Amino acid sequence: MRFAGIDIASETHFVAVVDEASGVVVKPTSFGEDASGYEKLLGLLGSPGDVLVAMEATGHYWQNLFAALAAAGFAVALLNPLRTRRFAGEDLERTKTDAIDALGIARFAAQKRPVVTRLPDSATQELRELVRFRDRLMQDFGDRVRQLHRLVDLGFPEFTRYVRSLDSELASAILHDYPTAEAFLGVPWKRLAKLCYDGRHKVGEELAKGLVEAAKTSVGRHHGPAYRVQVRCACEDLDLLRRRIREIDSDIERTLKDHEVGTLLTTLDGIGPTTAARLVAADVGSFRSAAALAAYVGAVPGLRQSGKRQASRAGLTPHGNARLRAALWMPTLTAVRKNPWLRAYYEGLRARGKLPKVALVAAMRKLLIAVYFVAKHRKPFVPILAEAHA
Repeated sequence: MRFAGIDIASETHFVAVVDEASGVVVKPTSFGEDASGYEKLLGLLGSPGDVLVAMEATGHYWQNLFAALAAAGFAVALLNPLRTRRFAGEDLERTKTDAIDALGIARFAAQKRPVVTRLPDSATQELRELVRFRDRLMQDFGDRVRQLHRLVDLGFPEFTRYVRSLDSELASAILHDYPTAEAFLGVPWKRLAKLCYDGRHKVGEELAKGLVEAAKTSVGRHHGPAYRVQVRCACEDLDLLRRRIREIDSDIERTLKDHEVGTLLTTLDGIGPTTAARLVAADVGSFRSAAALAAYVGAVPGLRQSGKRQASRAGLTPHGNARLRAALWMPTLTAVRKNPWLRAYYEGLRARGKLPKVALVAAMRKLLIAVYFVAKHRKPFVPILAEAHA
């Protein structure tokens, strides 16, 4: 067997090949991110039958190369950069270059024999891209809401006493037409009351009267046109982002219907289409065990004891997919309420004196075990414990 290590970059990659004894077969060589570069790489690798190619999952730069190698018949293993960095630290490496990294990845593959990563199907890849795009839209949406908060705090700080949430369609509709307290002056409350904010509902008499009266004595009514322009732009951006997020959610649901594992995951109470798509994007069925999946998410305790330091309580490990862990928090809360077996598990932990958050993290791990077995065995979730209690 030969083991190739590829250090991924944006335009120029490096490849090195070693044998089973970590002896260098092909010295670190550069190749470009284009057709001629890929042809050069395939020439250096030779026959795909006895080669394991290892490379780090660096950003998005690895995806085209991975697809080209898989199409050529090579076995490819994607590595967590944390593992290769710690492996390099064993030899107390002081110098770090792309060539050295490629050789280090090849030697890591020769010694650790990482598991081959399978090429995801088209539906999984599409769901992965849709989920990532949705995350970016949600980040933009949150940024606009925070900008709007600043502007409203200055131009009409009393507004949030009447409209609590600035990320709502109600707030966007009102502020787009009346961006500051000064804009409310002289406006008949009946006109404001008839304003329709979502195609069906209107502002209403009580809210309209309250806002008009509050604007008369607002401490921010001295702010001028510059604030009006910014508020209107923020509200227009929020409306656009809402529409795009709804469209993406529809695309996710439609794509999920064509994905066997994604459809099965929605049989778990608390797992909706968006959460199921996130789990499919993480390829939860490919982990070697449910414990490995829980460790990947980070729903495991990170106990640290040494010498006289004896911690009485273990916090969450700092490692893991923080974004996926955060996305599973609300589904866990829902599942604890709706799943009889998970609710019984949570209440049992609370009865034994566990703190609510500790019990919820344990419930998340329990939910991940169910997710793993549904994805691994491709069977719908059957709440056996719930049937037994019934």
